[in-house]
Amino acid sequence: MERSSTSDTASEKPNPSHHSTGAVQMRIKNSNSHHDRLSQSKSMILSENVKVAEPINRHRRNLSQHNLTFTDIITTPDPTVVEKEGYLLKAKIADGGKKLRKNWSTSWVVLTARKMEFYKESKQPALANLKPGHKPECVDLCGARIEWTSEKSSRKNVFQITTVSGNEFLLQSDIDFLILDWFHAIKNAIDRLPKEQRITSRNLEFKLRRSSSIEFPSNLDTESKEPKPEHRKSLIFRLNYSASDTNDRNRVKSRLKKFISRRPSLKTLQEKGLIKDQIFGSHLRLVCEHEKSTVPKFVKLCIAAVEKRGLDVDGIYRVSGNLATIQKLRFVVNQEEKLNLDDSQWEDIHVVTGALKMFFRELPEPLFPYCLFEQFVEAIKIQDNAARIKAIRNLVKQLPRPNYDTMKILFEHLQKIAAKESVNLMSTQSLGIVFGPTLLRPEKETGNMAVHMLYQNQIVELMLSEYSKIFGSEED
Repeated sequence: MERSSTSDTASEKPNPSHHSTGAVQMRIKNSNSHHDRLSQSKSMILSENVKVAEPINRHRRNLSQHNLTFTDIITTPDPTVVEKEGYLLKAKIADGGKKLRKNWSTSWVVLTARKMEFYKESKQPALANLKPGHKPECVDLCGARIEWTSEKSSRKNVFQITTVSGNEFLLQSDIDFLILDWFHAIKNAIDRLPKEQRITSRNLEFKLRRSSSIEFPSNLDTESKEPKPEHRKSLIFRLNYSASDTNDRNRVKSRLKKFISRRPSLKTLQEKGLIKDQIFGSHLRLVCEHEKSTVPKFVKLCIAAVEKRGLDVDGIYRVSGNLATIQKLRFVVNQEEKLNLDDSQWEDIHVVTGALKMFFRELPEPLFPYCLFEQFVEAIKIQDNAARIKAIRNLVKQLPRPNYDTMKILFEHLQKIAAKESVNLMSTQSLGIVFGPTLLRPEKETGNMAVHMLYQNQIVELMLSEYSKIFGSEED
């Protein structure tokens, strides 16, 4: 509110009666209007001590003018405050439910209370926004899910974030404590957010579409909730079609149920030779029974190839091979094609080591059986070294024959890798970090994941350094 200008009052002579009542002629201008479209003026008689109420904003988008009542607005932490930031490997594998080709890249990740932002690798990532036309990739964490995954990538320490819009991201780091810290920070941010998104006019229409068989036209008038005249005919057609189509869909469901109930079982198809037993993803016992041995043939071939041309390779087993080539090798093995690892297409020894690690990682039950996991953990906690070795040896002797024989030949091979530490830079500790989570894990992940990972590494490291005492026949 502002008083009339000098130019407006100069041409008028003040009225003495007005001064006697302490009033003045005022000119009111709406300060909240844009482009002066809503500005207005009027005269009124005011006493000296009365304040003029600010004009009401009549903008049509004002929430007070809406018919919907927003009852689910929940107070959340300040969404602008950065809770965590740093470099991680990121791969987007789905966009709006559509699967994408996995492509890992280093990103600077910024976590706030409600969202995550991915910037391209830069020494000053905060300045990336200042580049013309550049926008960081943003992930809304409201309603998102986060979980560890070992199936989506051959890399270790990978977890997946799935948003309500159908976007899926993989995040990874080789540093164990760093990726655990990121996992818990993101999970805590998701847990603090409401499970359902706030109601807006847009996602309200989306919920209506999900809950009804009627497809609402996109040009529906948001004020009257009535379709425009030219589209009323098509809406009536959709209503009639939806009603008549119900019976057809019920018939299709009925036929599918009958087909599923009559389809042959997996065992029947395998007996008829229509489906072959696969090497990857099958139980170790079944693979050995199929091959009439106690150690899978694929494991022996990989070990022989690595010992032939990989003992001196820097970072053997730690460096990841090309995932596409590893998957190709897996396909060849599962199809029972004749495998020659000396072929030029398997020339990269990291492809062979990657495939071997994938074989053990995809066993439905790991090489160290679930039933003995807690006992191995308790054994590694024993302070006396001799007693600790004896406890581990006794547990190893309880293993089923395929597990024992496979474990013995694998650890004998890894001991040869560690013996070349001065060349390949792979010590028993490094091999423990690589193979710990691969060879043994709990049946159900709990909150003690970081502690379990530490014990897993220590168990493998001890069995490598004390191989002769654990797998030998002599007694203490």
